[in-house]
Amino acid sequence: MRVEGRETKIAADLLAHYNVHARRLPWRAPPGANATDPYRVWLSEVMLQQTTVAAVGPYYAKFTARWPTVEALAAAKDADLMAAWAGLGYYARARNLLACARAVARDHGGRFPDTEEGLRALPGVGAYTAAAVAAIAFGRRAVVVDANVERVVARLFTIATPLPAARPEIREAADRITPDARAGDFAQAMMDLGATICTARNPACGICPLRQDCAAVQTADPAAYPVKAAKKVKPHRLGHGWWIERDGHVWLVRRPDKGLLGGMRALPSSDWSAAPDSTPPLAARWTMIDPPVAHVFTHFSLALTVHHAHVVQDATPPGEGEWWPVAQIGDAGLPTLFARAAEAVRKDQDARD
Repeated sequence: MRVEGRETKIAADLLAHYNVHARRLPWRAPPGANATDPYRVWLSEVMLQQTTVAAVGPYYAKFTARWPTVEALAAAKDADLMAAWAGLGYYARARNLLACARAVARDHGGRFPDTEEGLRALPGVGAYTAAAVAAIAFGRRAVVVDANVERVVARLFTIATPLPAARPEIREAADRITPDARAGDFAQAMMDLGATICTARNPACGICPLRQDCAAVQTADPAAYPVKAAKKVKPHRLGHGWWIERDGHVWLVRRPDKGLLGGMRALPSSDWSAAPDSTPPLAARWTMIDPPVAHVFTHFSLALTVHHAHVVQDATPPGEGEWWPVAQIGDAGLPTLFARAAEAVRKDQDARD
């Protein structure tokens, strides 16, 4: 519960700063005005999870041009949406995006619920997204805490408990400083502050509008907050991928809906483990590319050894798949790992020609 005093001053000072210095973003209303389209607020918030504003901008423009309403997105084909999402990563977000759009169109007449509780009931909408949409799109008082806000709050109150255990304490402190009015502007102002001034490294405390009320400024090292638990070493896995080319087309498969890169087009590949099966999907004269393609997932790193071969006209790999024009491989919507594999094949073939 918010209290009077220092907490009220923090909100007032930050909103005054936001009135002048708010970032101009395509999904954002000007300071003092609630967003008029919850669909675009929701879409941007889902895209921005664990992704930078710079990376999201082109995807947001592409999505809103192709699917300008939640009903249009709900009618999209799974494969089209997954292809459009390719490169943004964390592909479960794309599957949840489609499930949520369809629920809004089917169960709510194309209108997003205007409360946190109603938003939380939608598929794929968690506490953060529900709070952000409720505050930014509907002007509801909601406590919005993303990684930037965590950092700002931890420094304001010198919260010394390491993350992630500190999150309840951080949220409670964020609740105390969230105002009843302009909660959406306040949430976006906190995000802006963390992204542009109260950065993870070398925070610009000298120009921070909250420096007079920030406990971390009084310490020798404000960047020491939030305190982070020691990182665990990610396990390393190996895998094999096969580029099967025939008459200017490459064989692509669709990964299972559940699991990593679910529903995405991809090259046929082995399991990803300490000792993956290296048996190719069909007999051919295979060329192995060295070094393997490196990629880091959330929970492990991967070295994918890529093999490529040209096959005769009547050769068809086992299982379901499609022959995709090599010249149009950029339109296949391959996730980053397999886009890198395709680029490795192209470079290897050019070097051999």
